[in-house]
Amino acid sequence: MVNGQKATTALTRDLSAYVEQEDALIGSITVRETMIFAARLALPSNVTRIEAFRRVDDLIASFGLQSQAHTIVGTPIKKGLSGGQKKRLGVASRLVTNPRILFLDEPTSGLDSALSAEVIKYIKEIGKRNNLIMISSIHQPSTATYQLFDKLALLSLGKTCYFGPVKNAPGYFNQIGYSLPPETNPAEFFLDLINIDLDKDGDVKARTQHILDTWATSQQRKTLDEDIEKLTSTPSKIDLTKLKLPKPSHWVVPLTLLHRSWIKSYRDMVAYEIRVIMYLGLAILMGTVFLRLKTSQEYIQPFINAIFFGGAFMSFMAVAYVPAFLEDLHTFQRERADGLVGPLSFMISNFVIGLPFLFIITAIFSVVEYWLSNFRPDGSAFMKWVLWLFLDLLAAESLVVLVSSIVPIFVVALAVTAFANGLWMAVDGFLVPMNILNSFWKYVFHYIDYQA
Repeated sequence: MVNGQKATTALTRDLSAYVEQEDALIGSITVRETMIFAARLALPSNVTRIEAFRRVDDLIASFGLQSQAHTIVGTPIKKGLSGGQKKRLGVASRLVTNPRILFLDEPTSGLDSALSAEVIKYIKEIGKRNNLIMISSIHQPSTATYQLFDKLALLSLGKTCYFGPVKNAPGYFNQIGYSLPPETNPAEFFLDLINIDLDKDGDVKARTQHILDTWATSQQRKTLDEDIEKLTSTPSKIDLTKLKLPKPSHWVVPLTLLHRSWIKSYRDMVAYEIRVIMYLGLAILMGTVFLRLKTSQEYIQPFINAIFFGGAFMSFMAVAYVPAFLEDLHTFQRERADGLVGPLSFMISNFVIGLPFLFIITAIFSVVEYWLSNFRPDGSAFMKWVLWLFLDLLAAESLVVLVSSIVPIFVVALAVTAFANGLWMAVDGFLVPMNILNSFWKYVFHYIDYQA
């Protein structure tokens, strides 16, 4: 229910924003770029560029991120924002559309007490300024953090132990026989009362059940039910559908994703730079192992071996793309849940941006291995070799995308992709000729093997 009216899932998504516990921020783009891309994906086309930038800069200033505006979020290789700054950026990026309701899943997880209080303070100030309803789940807040909340919903076993103003909670628990000791963090005291995880003798469970039963029959609960009944019996006349913002034009989303992917591709060393070095090293290895092969009969098999292992190793090493794609996938999943990006736009941008870099990798590998190994010195033959390797690598990258989308867990995706590439090497007809290959491997796997 929103404003006493039944809200559909789609309408609730349009009126609200959700901040995940572990936000899917792209590590290789800056704070301001993160905010700008969030604005482009969410704001309607009638919002001018100047207005969008003004909103972005206002939010950056409101969350105290001006000094970090041109700092990258941070990657495993390049250091960026601190944990608290990342939390603030995650919240700020959700507020660019001015949602009416903001849900936050443990916004202080992983932060110390000082940073936790700082993050909640920023969030509360923004909420008051923009008249937002803000609902947050939180575990073990410090005293300073706890005192920043207006209302408290205390839950155990999926039921309510208390709901009401934070300042009234100690008095309520005192009335039912659980007095808050002096100089004690109220949040810790309440959670200790109902934490059944470490209950060995059943005392905590019995106490928790007493607290639940007492709340269910309390005057506070009855008053709350009456207030809810009044709100639902006289729903607001405000048309909720008029509160949601229109979506940006269809062409804006894929172009924005292309722009963002382009920036990420040349900044993220894991995605391409390290892989260029890796493939260059492989090319030197292959070229020197099969160095200056001669055009005589005894060198036919080494030539065939060089062709096979060149393509096979190129494909096998495509597993290095797994971590970069998983980062993109996590960002897409969050943006799709927010209703900002569809699968088609994501796949098109990912595919188009990858093409030139895959071709560069293929060209670098080919220039080194082809001429070191003394393949046929003919331009047409060389271009066919480059094209064949490019298509082979493109298929291998597509396999990475497929596997990582099905099992978006780094270690599992890495293992499955490596196993699949090993399988393709085994059944492509080189190690075991197709005419003597077992029927099962031939008809189930060989005919769909992109390396065959």
